Amino acid sequence: MRRRIWIPGFVLFLSILGVWAQTKTPGIKSCEELKTEIDAKLKAKGVTGYTLKIKAASEVKGEKVVGSCEGGTKKIIYSHKS
Repeated sequence: MRRRIWIPGFVLFLSILGVWAQTKTPGIKSCEELKTEIDAKLKAKGVTGYTLKIKAASEVKGEKVVGSCEGGTKKIIYSHKS
């Protein structure tokens, strides 16, 4: 008898935990969406003469990373035009 009460209670607990975890986990942003947000912030601060590029994370070598997107597989690179 106790086992029949325990299993549905445990399943209910796991369901509630799953719903809670989904609301607390940040969503994975697309690179274009994040690039647009970063561009808007830079323009709002009056920054000019720059480019933002999206690169695979494995290709980034010594560049200034200003964002990470698509679950960390890609990076947004800032470069100042000279």
